[in-house]
Amino acid sequence: MRTLTLGEAADMLKMHPEGLRRRAKSGLVPAAKPGKQWVFLQEDLQNYLRSLYASNRQALQGDHGSQKTWRFSDAVVPGGLISPARAARELESLLAPKTSRKPKSSTTSSKRKRGGSDGSASGQPTPGIKRRGSG
Repeated sequence: MRTLTLGEAADMLKMHPEGLRRRAKSGLVPAAKPGKQWVFLQEDLQNYLRSLYASNRQALQGDHGSQKTWRFSDAVVPGGLISPARAARELESLLAPKTSRKPKSSTTSSKRKRGGSDGSASGQPTPGIKRRGSG
């Protein structure tokens, strides 16, 4: 059993170490983090690669004269990978209760009270306040 560091595993898989770290953290690539560093088993990474061949490609056998060759064609796989954060947001939006917008207030602050133009409810002038034009 041979263990690989993040850099060694990234070299083996021909990918960037940061991309491999993200995949290991999300559980897409088999790995463990017993301390501060990620540890990969070479056999697990080989099995991971084999699983990608089986799911993403379809083998076709071709015959050119007496020599047999294998060709691979990309198989169409519906869907695709999305980030765990995006999947969580989409799930939250689907499970969230449907709420409507709170209705705006139907009253306004500029409504006038009944009565005179001076603001008194009885229409009588307020003592001590002169009305315009009453001189």
